[in-house]
Amino acid sequence: MSGALQAALPREHYVDPVRFQEERELVLLREWTCAGRLDDLGLAVDGALVPNRLAVVPLLGESCLVTIDGVGVLRAHANVCRHRGSQLVPVEDEEAPPPPCDAKALRCGYHSWTYGLDGRLLHAPHTEDVTDLSPEDFRLHPIGADVWGGFLWLHATPSAAESLTDALGPVPERVRRYPLERLVVGRRLVYDVSANWKVIAENYNECYHCGPVHPELCRLVPAFAGGGSGLEWDDGIPHREGAWTFTLSGTSDRAPFPELDEAERVRHKGELVYPNLMLSLSADHVAAFVLTPTAVDRTRVVCDLLFSPEEAARAGFDPSDAAELWDLVNRQDWAVCAAVQRGMSSRWFSGGWYAPMEDASLDIRRWLLPRLDRRGR
Repeated sequence: MSGALQAALPREHYVDPVRFQEERELVLLREWTCAGRLDDLGLAVDGALVPNRLAVVPLLGESCLVTIDGVGVLRAHANVCRHRGSQLVPVEDEEAPPPPCDAKALRCGYHSWTYGLDGRLLHAPHTEDVTDLSPEDFRLHPIGADVWGGFLWLHATPSAAESLTDALGPVPERVRRYPLERLVVGRRLVYDVSANWKVIAENYNECYHCGPVHPELCRLVPAFAGGGSGLEWDDGIPHREGAWTFTLSGTSDRAPFPELDEAERVRHKGELVYPNLMLSLSADHVAAFVLTPTAVDRTRVVCDLLFSPEEAARAGFDPSDAAELWDLVNRQDWAVCAAVQRGMSSRWFSGGWYAPMEDASLDIRRWLLPRLDRRGR
């Protein structure tokens, strides 16, 4: 690691609405994006996909129809009829889409054009005499859909997509002993953060700020107070003596996940899966953060605290001990991220710098800039 300061992304990447739209079109809509938990979206029960199922799922300002057919094949398509462009399933409020439901076909309410769950045009009323209407030419626009870790992943341009396995890289192997696909939401925390999504990702990816911003967290994990230099994330970060999980006390009456190794039972791990999933892994629960950029200076963050189904079903299950700490730490983070965003919006800010212990935060540059270059910027 070099001892020199290194330049961060230029100011416009955080505050320019035009650059934000370019980034959305050229990068975010061309990457696999985490859309949330399958069970929570109504597409699975206990991690198993439900046949003949339909869910309306937002994707970076677009509306997607995610389906599971009768033999369990997962697909997604744009929520746009190929006839006149009406939404097949009307969505008046993206924040509150229609609930998931059983379905065997998709019928447009405007003119009754009907599609199979695989996107094929099945029926277009009163077109029997139209000689140039080929059903194959009027399939719904496909969207990539896949599953990992109990999460639904979507890709707006599947023809140009690498496999989800390749996109995830080494992450599945590093977290293989955490039963992500089986976990259930024990508590959900939702935030509207007044900051660019990259500010949030960079903040998550460094602990230079932990000492001044997170005193309670640093009492739980003393290594965080040291500026983040020399932390071995692959091995996990040890808690203070006697502590082993992310609660204010550092303990819990919940059992650790059974397959964890000895170090994982007493250490904390973290993963940032670009562009929008942050995972903080404790021995008995996982905090999963899904980021949704809604404007250049605003990001919706859904923080799901995930627990084993056995613990969640146990009499007296109470996730409040974990939720109390996470909500405290989250609000501390969002406050400082908002302060960064306000400062970046000043005429006197031209660009930031990374100190040596913030080297991991450079990942946002390493991830974003090559993708912008490849795609014409």
